Amino acid sequence: MGSSSEGNRRHSVLGLLAVCIATIMLPVSLTGSSVAMPGVAAEFHNSLAAGQWIVNGYDLTFAAFMLTTGSLADLFGRRRLFALGNAVFAVCSLISAVSTGIVTLDVARAIAGIGAAAVLTSGSALLASLFQGPALARAFSVFGAAVGAGLAFGPFIAGALQTSFGWRAIFLVPAIAGAVVLALSFLLPESSDPEGKTVDWPGMISFTGALATLIWALLEGPQSGWGSPLNVTAYVLCAALLVAFVVVEGRRRHPMFDLSLFRQPQFVSLCVAVVSLVFGFTPLLVYLPSYLTSVNSESTFHAGVDLLMLTVPTLVFPLITGYALRWIPIRHMVTLAVALTAAGTAWLVVIAPGASNWLVLGPFLVIGTGVGVSFGVMDGAAVASVEPSRAGMAAGMFNTMRLAGEAIAIAVVGSLLVSLTGSQLTGRLAGDSALRGAAPAGLADQLNQGQLAAALRSVPQGSKAALTSVAEASYTGALHEVLWILAGFCALAAVLVATVGARSAKRAAEQPPAAADAPVGGAESAPTPA
Repeated sequence: MGSSSEGNRRHSVLGLLAVCIATIMLPVSLTGSSVAMPGVAAEFHNSLAAGQWIVNGYDLTFAAFMLTTGSLADLFGRRRLFALGNAVFAVCSLISAVSTGIVTLDVARAIAGIGAAAVLTSGSALLASLFQGPALARAFSVFGAAVGAGLAFGPFIAGALQTSFGWRAIFLVPAIAGAVVLALSFLLPESSDPEGKTVDWPGMISFTGALATLIWALLEGPQSGWGSPLNVTAYVLCAALLVAFVVVEGRRRHPMFDLSLFRQPQFVSLCVAVVSLVFGFTPLLVYLPSYLTSVNSESTFHAGVDLLMLTVPTLVFPLITGYALRWIPIRHMVTLAVALTAAGTAWLVVIAPGASNWLVLGPFLVIGTGVGVSFGVMDGAAVASVEPSRAGMAAGMFNTMRLAGEAIAIAVVGSLLVSLTGSQLTGRLAGDSALRGAAPAGLADQLNQGQLAAALRSVPQGSKAALTSVAEASYTGALHEVLWILAGFCALAAVLVATVGARSAKRAAEQPPAAADAPVGGAESAPTPA
């Protein structure tokens, strides 16, 4: 009996270690790929859109395959899919590290995203099978800390690797970590769900196709023209696939995406909140390194250190929020998280060429605090907004919305930045007779890849200072416009969340006690930990 207990304890510890190592690598791989973009562009001389697919391809497949890999884990075994996901992630990371062209790198990153989805979904399910009772709550708190650590230190780690060893090291380290986790996974017990449902292939294909065509159109818009036949066709195809997805899911007995949840105002408001949060936060992790390397001539390591001001609060505040929920209702915390992100994003317009860390410390901390607060409450609020029998479905849908929002946010902000930078350059270059020969579109691409120095090599020595000034001002102006747009979006979302939450709380207070106990809409206290 003692031997069996000791074996279970060893399996639990090994499982937690393996899942946490793998989980740390997932956000590191996302933010690291954005840090690698300038180095990749310098070596491969790729277009901006091709470079953005290093990030978007990974995030797109990560989001689109979350629900599918979760179903596969239940059907075929959590440990088996965890091992397979790590193998795919490690091999594709290794291919990324040794790739000799942008197409190979982009394809490898997209397939790595599928592996990452399998790792995250099967890893969390594996923990649920290895731990019970209070130990399960402790295991998931460690799991959450691993996610926060990867997000907080990802840009710093990637910057240090690129500065010391080059951009390929950013993909090589996750490959090594994935291989270690793969070896550990073979020491773990298998578990599956005998009641597991079949995979919703029509829903998965239509959803993934719609998301892929939308992001492709958003990325290619600045290059081929927003009204080009190819771009318009992509939007039409996206709309058709979305309609097909709604029809397919409405007819299935066990849909991948239960669309009836979107008839619940509180759940919808939380989905809007999480999308606004990722719009206000994730694109900053992806595109600020390029801005800092282009405009402030910082190394990627220095840019990663600067971003710690933005990311470290996301590691600290989930723990603080957990205690604060004893006194503050969830709906107020969600509203606060979105409002802080809106305020911080608006405040960040102080960023400019040569801006000191002290100048941007305030907005970085405010945004990081808002996102950190959301990490502590959003998932619990989403689950509490529906009846208990649909809690798992709500959690899966909510995380899919979050990751899909990330993928779309990165594409939208990237397209806005290059379009607005190009517009600002066109106006400023036209006003300077000495610089009228410069190509605004090409310069905008290079700026958004952190390649201002490369752009200046083909410019006569006497014009370099003038072009540098124009380029920095244009890029900064475009960034400011994007920040105002994001701040406005987050502010509207905060108003929506506050309004819906207040109405739900009022409705719950007016209901009889038995009805008010049901978990509708405005959950007023933190959900009890497992």
